Amino acid sequence: MAEAKKRLLTYAGLKAIEDELENLKVVKRKEVAGKIKEAREQGDLSENAEYDAAKDEQRDIEARIEELEAILKNAEVVVEDEVDLNKINVGCAVKVYDITFDEEMEFKIVGSTEANSLEGKISNESPVGHALIGKKINDVVDVETQAGVIQYKVLDIKRS
Repeated sequence: MAEAKKRLLTYAGLKAIEDELENLKVVKRKEVAGKIKEAREQGDLSENAEYDAAKDEQRDIEARIEELEAILKNAEVVVEDEVDLNKINVGCAVKVYDITFDEEMEFKIVGSTEANSLEGKISNESPVGHALIGKKINDVVDVETQAGVIQYKVLDIKRS
């Protein structure tokens, strides 16, 4: 069997996954068990929409618990205080100048599990994240995107 891929996480990302897992195991499991019990007490299960919905919810919760446990089992936490700020790596914030669109942008480079473009968190595996990893201040990178090639100049690297 192939070894599972390491999942890079920042400490905040690790904490968020642990919190969600705890909530699913302690709160959600109990809630859905209660719904199933209530639905069972209504009698005939063959035409019981509440029972079916509760069983579906239970299956989804168990699948998510399994998914989170797999992430944690293969997690490698990036200690942000130890990140080398001479070059871009997971766990740092990067300010870049978008040469193509003439604007400054900031990204936080995170593992794929934590990526959220709305929060400016980009994955080290995304085209932009991948191109930036290992680069230094003043380096210029070309990134292949759906919109064509975009050029970024690295302006600053700092702890996020």
